[in-house]
Amino acid sequence: MNWATAIKGFKGYLRLERGLSVNSIEAYSDDLNKLYQYADSLIDKKSPKDFSLQDLRAFIAWVNELGMIPSTQSRIISGIKAFYKFLMMEDYIAADPSELLETPRIQRKLPDTLSVEDINKIIGAIDLSKPEGPRNKAMLEVLYGCGLRVSELTELRLSNLFPEIEFIKVTGKGSKERLIPIGGEAIKALKIWIELVRVHNPIKKGEEDLVFLNRRGSRLSRVYVFMMIKDLAATIGLQKKISPHTFRHSFATHLVEGGADLRAVQEMLGHESITTTEIYTHLDREFLRSTIISYHPRN
Repeated sequence: MNWATAIKGFKGYLRLERGLSVNSIEAYSDDLNKLYQYADSLIDKKSPKDFSLQDLRAFIAWVNELGMIPSTQSRIISGIKAFYKFLMMEDYIAADPSELLETPRIQRKLPDTLSVEDINKIIGAIDLSKPEGPRNKAMLEVLYGCGLRVSELTELRLSNLFPEIEFIKVTGKGSKERLIPIGGEAIKALKIWIELVRVHNPIKKGEEDLVFLNRRGSRLSRVYVFMMIKDLAATIGLQKKISPHTFRHSFATHLVEGGADLRAVQEMLGHESITTTEIYTHLDREFLRSTIISYHPRN
């Protein structure tokens, strides 16, 4: 078994059995290619099944010497562990050399968020007189109103909109579907885009069910959404570096600050583990302090 065969099989497993997105599969592949490059640089040119725990630790030391930060190293180790679990499942190896591979301790970085005022300013900066204006407003209203990932936004389907019951259905990581409540402002912006603007635009064959399309009737790229938000931030003079994910973080933070149940926020965000959602409880220290003062019996 050589590296090319093993990595190809692993990518097929991630796509067919794990249901991961193209971007996630490519990220795993890139990390495994680093291990392959390291193996190829060794005198004895080790194959995947020849690696021991000691070899994997030497590889992580090599990655560290390249200057990769702990979070990147942690992601690479996660990919390696998934790779060797796959090899075990397929009976390519008898023992998993990555089982005792330690993940570096990393300090959890709190995500950047926007205030409600900043979000209102950004959405208010959209020029609605331009052809793309109503669409861009609808996109940001849905992005913030539902806490979507950018890929979930660009892949949103007309058939998954249920404005009459104020819910939308999205397909997240691992092809997992979830229902998310959608508020009045987002519904209003969607209706204007879909019923008054989108109906007059040409639509490319095969893209008919996509909510957000460019002027040629094709799906929007993730890069477009990044650039749109960057330009709007510059328009209002916002100094903070933001991205579509900042709207998702802001959605979660504002819900938690408003007293929303953490399990409900977890469900809406599509987090597998509650620990991922718990990061939002650390974002506003003043909010937590005031909550304790207000509700703790000793206060």
